[in-house]
Amino acid sequence: MNLIEYRNFHAVFGRGESAKEVVHGINLQINPGETFALAGESGSGKTVSAQAVLRLQSEDWIHYPQSEILFNGKDILKMSATEMCKIRGKEIGMIFQEPMTSLNPLHTIERQLSESLELHQGLRSKQARTHIIDWLLRVDLKNAEKRIGAYPHELSGGERQRVMIALALINKPKLLIADEPTTALDATIQKQILVLIKSIQSEMGLAVIFITHDLKIIKSFADSTAIMKDGRIIETAPTEQIFLSPKADYTKQLINANITEKIYTVKPNAMIAAQAREIKVHFPIRKGFLRRITGFVKAVDGVSFTLNKGETLGIVGESGSGKTTLAKALLRLIPSTGDFLININNDKSTLETADLRNLNNLTKNELRPLRRKIQIIFQDPFGSLSPRMNIRDIVGEGLLIHEQLSATKREQLVSAALSEVGLNNQAFLDRYPNEFSGGQRQRIAIARSLVLKPDILVLDEPTSSLDKTAQFKVINLLNSLQQKHGVSYIFISHDLGLVKNFCDKLIIMKAGLCVESGFTQEIFSNPKHPYTRNLLAATL
Repeated sequence: MNLIEYRNFHAVFGRGESAKEVVHGINLQINPGETFALAGESGSGKTVSAQAVLRLQSEDWIHYPQSEILFNGKDILKMSATEMCKIRGKEIGMIFQEPMTSLNPLHTIERQLSESLELHQGLRSKQARTHIIDWLLRVDLKNAEKRIGAYPHELSGGERQRVMIALALINKPKLLIADEPTTALDATIQKQILVLIKSIQSEMGLAVIFITHDLKIIKSFADSTAIMKDGRIIETAPTEQIFLSPKADYTKQLINANITEKIYTVKPNAMIAAQAREIKVHFPIRKGFLRRITGFVKAVDGVSFTLNKGETLGIVGESGSGKTTLAKALLRLIPSTGDFLININNDKSTLETADLRNLNNLTKNELRPLRRKIQIIFQDPFGSLSPRMNIRDIVGEGLLIHEQLSATKREQLVSAALSEVGLNNQAFLDRYPNEFSGGQRQRIAIARSLVLKPDILVLDEPTSSLDKTAQFKVINLLNSLQQKHGVSYIFISHDLGLVKNFCDKLIIMKAGLCVESGFTQEIFSNPKHPYTRNLLAATL
């Protein structure tokens, strides 16, 4: 008998005239011990379908008409709230995409795990603590006995994901739902998490519903795969068959969506855009009643590079290596030492003739007019775009600060910037961020930066939360904008496949240090540092 079976499953948001059907009558069967992947682009209905198994969405505004989801032969959609409480966490566990937002920031790791044990097994105090430590060791959390009292913000991304896995599996469920569990993790941590899930699955005989947009992971991890698009199942088959002989055109498009590999050649007398010299960010460690400094956390420790006009510099490393801290230091968002020089007139300037200004030596008033020359695009556009501002105001905010323009001229520039990123519908101007898809929001973030015509764009994991097709479109957009405007990119990512095809030069970071740097193709073909070789080997 199937462990889980969807029968004519529909999901509808809203009621009455405002109702919108987002999943249209899908049928799926998942067997005990099977790893079943749900793949597709953002908005295809993957997460809505999976979360319906636990009925996590408020049923005041979502309902499932004429639908059945059978779990061990019983229809979950007809169960009472009391029956669902007995199933959630005990029979069915779930790993969420972002553990920082799904773990309670006010409770320790021990408190959150013990709550589940008390609810489902009646375990308290010492019994629960022993059980918790055992599970934290099983998910390979280092120093588990000491870390048990930590809060989520005190753990790295990989450590938080391990805690989420322990929380999902501590009651030995029959089914695990893993919703994009490795999206925001670097290659080495990603590989560790996948190996961990697979080993525990084998040990416990778990069935796994694995939601992801990363087809490389599916190919190596899933037994069967369903491809979703616009709330419908386009194709279902054993994973090997999906990759060897896909039937649907959309499946072929997903598999073959690749970014054109850049061939970088060293340009004589290259025009310089920026230069970093010995950038350091050391956070003090304070202890005792008087909070005296007893040491330093060297988040970034002496990183240097040169960035030329129209060039893309990739910064790669595992979680906690200092990539984002370095980016914030360059932008003067956090204090740092060292020099970061930008060329304020890079039309014809080589390093010898450049008009360089050291941002670390400028006052706030001196720095402000230069901020338009170096802009940043953040990892999560939904978090970085104000939910209370419409797109006209979001994209035009920089112009309001840096330019004295009429409202008409400002709107013309905003419309032109949105057109450049493929959002040329005038109706978009009055909409808000929540009315757009993930890929569209990232395009809005790019337009917001480009409207000021910067010389340098810092891109902090700009595509990690996007599906492959949306990622493909955003990266190709960035390539075309770079060719058109000559803008230079500092590109932070953990996706080595993406970095290989997008970046001209690379910096490999580990524990705040630059362990290797050079041209991308040389590093990939002949990595010199052991850490670089491990990173490349971990890439799926």
